[in-house]
Amino acid sequence: MTADDRPTYEILIVDDTPNNLRLLSSMLSKQGYRVRKALNGKLALASAQTAPPDLILLDIMMPDLDGYAVCETLKADERTRDVPAIFLSALNDPFDKVKAFSLGAADYITKPFQLEEVLVRVQNQLKLKATERKIRQLNADLEQRVRERTAQLEQHARLLETTNQELLEEIHARKQTQDRLAQMAFYDNLTDLPNRVRLNQHLCETIAALPNDNDRGAAVLFVDCDRFKIVNDSLGHTIGDELLKAIAAKLRATLPSDCFLARWGGDEFIVSFTASNVSTRATVVAQRILDALTEPFDLSHHSIFINTSIGIAWTQAASCPPEELLRNADAAMYRAKFLGGCRYHQFDPTLHASAVQRLQLENDLRRACNACEFSLHYQPIVNLQTGELSAFEALLRWVHPQRGNVSPVEFVPLAEETGQIEAIGAWVLEEACGQLRRWHQAGVLSRSVSVSVNLSMRQFVRPDFLDSLDDILTRSGLDPKCLKLEITETALMENSQRTLSVLQHLKQRQIQVSIDDFGTGYSSLSYLHRFPVDILKIDKSFVQNTEVNPEQFGLVPAILALARATNLKVIAEGVETAQQRDRLARLGCDFAQGYFFAKPLPPEAIAQLQESRYL
Repeated sequence: MTADDRPTYEILIVDDTPNNLRLLSSMLSKQGYRVRKALNGKLALASAQTAPPDLILLDIMMPDLDGYAVCETLKADERTRDVPAIFLSALNDPFDKVKAFSLGAADYITKPFQLEEVLVRVQNQLKLKATERKIRQLNADLEQRVRERTAQLEQHARLLETTNQELLEEIHARKQTQDRLAQMAFYDNLTDLPNRVRLNQHLCETIAALPNDNDRGAAVLFVDCDRFKIVNDSLGHTIGDELLKAIAAKLRATLPSDCFLARWGGDEFIVSFTASNVSTRATVVAQRILDALTEPFDLSHHSIFINTSIGIAWTQAASCPPEELLRNADAAMYRAKFLGGCRYHQFDPTLHASAVQRLQLENDLRRACNACEFSLHYQPIVNLQTGELSAFEALLRWVHPQRGNVSPVEFVPLAEETGQIEAIGAWVLEEACGQLRRWHQAGVLSRSVSVSVNLSMRQFVRPDFLDSLDDILTRSGLDPKCLKLEITETALMENSQRTLSVLQHLKQRQIQVSIDDFGTGYSSLSYLHRFPVDILKIDKSFVQNTEVNPEQFGLVPAILALARATNLKVIAEGVETAQQRDRLARLGCDFAQGYFFAKPLPPEAIAQLQESRYL
């Protein structure tokens, strides 16, 4: 697509987040496209039906009318049914993607998106639309020419042979064009493998042909490359694309000839076949893939190793819908990932039930953000040498209207995966800072008492994190010295250059940083010297059960010695007995928290701790 072509295209962006509208509108306008915007589904329908655009970028989660309903309405309207719609959503579950494509979506992009990816996918859809328009015109022109030739044949019989030759050439050209369109419609541009459209056709045909009188069945293997994102992030998308082509080639060379191989999208591939004793055959093929993909890929001066997780699902029923088989294989693949990756796992019905429960919890979690179902409890952190209250750790709680208390162990990882943790984390920061400020002003707590807040990795690496933090401190009026931020060792090491810059800015603001669950992650001396952190929090696993296994306490003195050598304070987590408290105090541990001192308490219970001492 040339720069001269672009102004002829008009794109409608539908998103209830103004920042997303501005970001996408700016990017597309700079590329020469005309852009219209709609903040909700109703405005989008009115705009599209009044003057159909060339392309729609469509969010899913919107009030009143979500993206699915908008897409379904547009596809049912003759005026807009041919307008391609690309979904842009934070929903990353295969069910959401399958639903989007079943409603007629042209593409699906997961938030947070890369602008370059959005632009390329927009260009691809517009190219396809331009090609279809050109083909329609070509067909119309061809039909006109055929009519003209037919009239000439009636008048000029002597030109019959020449005219027939011309017609044959035109038909051949038309067939070539149709073949090119079929290639574009049914095959992946990068790997030349069948795409998900062609895969769905294949599965429909294969499953429908299953006999009902023997043990022959159809199997689907869902192949996913573990941690492929690291390759793109560290070596770039060019190397990532090269690796995908190499994986596709390796799979072609590895699979038996009766296997159908397709690219599902991203770093995911689908293998399908029919066989007698299909379950056993599926495990043999899966192991063959695992063995083949353990060998390194030598690409552009890089030798790359990957691990693979494979989900297996199969059926002997000719009535089984292909989407159900794919869904089951996808669920089994995620189970293989959960078990550590580099393995295969066969689907069983409990995986589907688990996936349905997870989807329900995800939907409930989205509602909880708007329904004020979250609250904070505060657990005291005690000075082991004086017995005085030193700080509180703010801990997130969720009271579900039907399920009651939902454990953070269950919902926090889901919030991380779906991206909701960013909004939840921002709320936690603002609520904790505001609550401590109110306690200070009311004289409930000494102004020397601080609050510790856990940060997710997603929050920490956001480009606007520091600006957002400054805004929260300004609105709450809290002294920055009274705020401590807790991050894990893994988050600290994930993007070391960005991390170092953020930590230095926090140090300038006099905000202290704690390393949470120390001893369970990297535990490397190098990062303690490199990064300006202030506190180590000893994971509770090193503190608890020491009466039964006294040798388990052996790492605590080593961590305390390491902290003293690097001028860091230490907080011991999970203190439950007087014996644990006394041993930590004798070893010179600075602070501790745990049920021995107090459980996490709601805000209204904190006033009772004002005069309490813990030693």
